[in-house]
Amino acid sequence: MESKALTEQNDKLHAYLTVLSASQPQVVPGRGRVTFLTKKTGLPQLWSWDAATDRCEQVIQLPDRVVEAKHSPCGSRTVIGMDHKGNEKQQLYVLDNDTLDVQELTVSPQHFHNVGDWSPCGRKIAFSSNRRGPGLFDVFVQDVETKQVEEVYRHEGRCVPLCWLPDGSGLLILADVTNVVQSLHVLDLRSGAIREIGVTGAGDYASVQLAKDGTGYLVTNAAENTMALYRFSPERAGAELLVHVPAWDIEAAKLSPDGSRIAYTVNEGGISALYLYEVEGGQSTAVELPRGVISSLSWLNDDELIFALKSPVLPGDIWRYGLKDETLRRLTSFGRSETIEHLWQEAELYTFRSFDGVEVPYFYYRPAGSAGQTEESGPAPTVVYVHGGPESQIRFEFHPVIQYLIGQGFNVVTPNVRGSMGYGKTYLNLDNARKRMDAVADLAWMVKDLSRFATVDTGKIGVMGRSYGGFMVLAALTHYPDLWAAGVDIVGISHFRTFLENTGEWRRALREAEYGTLADDSDFFEEIAPLNHSQKIKVPLLIFHGRNDTRVPVSEAEQLYADMQARGQKAKLVIFEDEGHQTEKMENHIAMNTEIVRFFREYLEA
Repeated sequence: MESKALTEQNDKLHAYLTVLSASQPQVVPGRGRVTFLTKKTGLPQLWSWDAATDRCEQVIQLPDRVVEAKHSPCGSRTVIGMDHKGNEKQQLYVLDNDTLDVQELTVSPQHFHNVGDWSPCGRKIAFSSNRRGPGLFDVFVQDVETKQVEEVYRHEGRCVPLCWLPDGSGLLILADVTNVVQSLHVLDLRSGAIREIGVTGAGDYASVQLAKDGTGYLVTNAAENTMALYRFSPERAGAELLVHVPAWDIEAAKLSPDGSRIAYTVNEGGISALYLYEVEGGQSTAVELPRGVISSLSWLNDDELIFALKSPVLPGDIWRYGLKDETLRRLTSFGRSETIEHLWQEAELYTFRSFDGVEVPYFYYRPAGSAGQTEESGPAPTVVYVHGGPESQIRFEFHPVIQYLIGQGFNVVTPNVRGSMGYGKTYLNLDNARKRMDAVADLAWMVKDLSRFATVDTGKIGVMGRSYGGFMVLAALTHYPDLWAAGVDIVGISHFRTFLENTGEWRRALREAEYGTLADDSDFFEEIAPLNHSQKIKVPLLIFHGRNDTRVPVSEAEQLYADMQARGQKAKLVIFEDEGHQTEKMENHIAMNTEIVRFFREYLEA
């Protein structure tokens, strides 16, 4: 009977982990089609929805994961970026949308390639690559028909060509200054001259685009604490503020084909709100949508908006909003699961005051039917999931393992500790350099706050996280060892010094702005390194890593595991030989999360 129950549990977990989604919708110009990515065949591949037939079909099957796709202005060709076993080193291929023939465009397997945009005539593609040196991303223009490549700009760092000037005479280039600060430039392709434009101040840029008449629009927080919408000219520096929401970030914006409207989204505490801005009148109108996270805004035509929408009960699909009739329609149904979708739970949003008075938000997922639970009926074990980044944000989205754990009676808590995005630059910078452990302290103070809930057993709290979230797990276990009952570290950092020494050269320069530098802060790295405090870990630790990880080298996991194993501590290391920083292959995704759930059942339910 016990074996049968275990089999049923594993079958249910498999059902959760194999729930699909659709993402990154893009309208194919002039074709009445929308392409998107989905893992239906096991790895992210390019699919399309056709407006004429109202049907979805796979466009092409490639041997590895598709990272992104860019359509030519006339819709006849698509540049596809594909990497190898998760190493994030995209190679570029060109797809003929009539014949579905795929040809190599730019292939240099040892180098990264960042896809830019098509030229106005649709004959050339711009991209950046680190062919000259590991941390040097230069800009190239390639003729798609002749395959001839021309280097047009050399840059001492990482940059990406965003778009061409309408007459094809230049490129807008976005260059990384730090991990959260960028600069915007115009490159004259005739003279090679480059000059900086954009908003005065230091900040991030997003949704940079040009109308047919050359008028530009962008989103930045260079002059404000939160991201705002601006109009600019590529002819000069400076910009005109159009929309600013002081409390929240405007996260994305997209100009309609006729230039009359801008659709934009506002990140309201991890939940998206959609607005339509009238360019001529300057008014914004809210659009009523289901609560969730909106991404990849795209216009099918002047009156129909396309985007991806997901929430804790919507794993992710492509939707259409009609402006004339104000109707919302779901175009794809990859995120449906008749057997388990009725079990999915939404989260409640809470905040607490941390040790220094900073307000820290978190989402709290309760097991079904636990809302009226009392102390007498018994609290439940809890899993705290810490996001990566650190300049990222846990959103109001579907997470299969979170939903499964909730279904198994666990509470799940997902905090946005200081340093998270979405709450302004001040909050974002509260964990920089030698303030790093203040974010870890937030986790400890959150555990204190959770004690107010009758549903939480504070003696049975596990903590898990991926990437920087993995570091947070290890730091929490080593600096607050008595608060936790188990930990799961996925591609995490065990020592910032060894991480910075071994990560990619271009990434090191950007990461040092956040974490501190090898030259000035090595003493602090030694002081806080989980690797140097691993003897303090009192609970079982489960570690996962990808052999091909170019962000956090696998050595971060290997050195920690070896240290704990030599001491006889309870630790297990799983390395996926065919993965990188992400876990993309479905079989690995299932294997990893099956083990995570088994692990938490063993050490939190006992």
